[in-house]
Amino acid sequence: MEWTGARYADTPTVEVRTWVDAPPDRVWGIVSDVTLMPDMSDELQSVQWLDGAVGPAVGARFVGRSRHESLGEWETTSHVIECEPPHVLAWAVSDPAGPSAVWRFRLESKDGGTELAEWMQMGPGRSGLSFAIDSMPDKEQKIVFVRLREFERNMTVTLAQIKKLAEA
Repeated sequence: MEWTGARYADTPTVEVRTWVDAPPDRVWGIVSDVTLMPDMSDELQSVQWLDGAVGPAVGARFVGRSRHESLGEWETTSHVIECEPPHVLAWAVSDPAGPSAVWRFRLESKDGGTELAEWMQMGPGRSGLSFAIDSMPDKEQKIVFVRLREFERNMTVTLAQIKKLAEA
């Protein structure tokens, strides 16, 4: 990832891709089970569907609990905003109209397997990062850059875990 000098209000994004030697339906089975994600992440600790939901559908909600050594522990409610099996799963964190983040998995049939992409956007709604920026506004661009790099590293690990599971 290149230094962009992005500010939080710019809703910066990061995307990671990998090719998986498995068909999209198999990869979708893993990606769409968000309760598996804490096993693939140092930060995300647990995920639980809300309102009786047992899987993704537009409008379904889940609560995620996370931990980060600099940001502490927190809990967010996410809202599924796109669900097109076996191609797209996306959710908005907190308020779908002004999310603190948007996350999206895209799956595409390619070369006898699946090209899998994970994408995320910061903001435009406030997040835990907003408090760090509020306390050090002169360091906003560095804070955003460092957090995007963390997301990129974590997403790379997540995709590697999904690939391993799907190819097993």
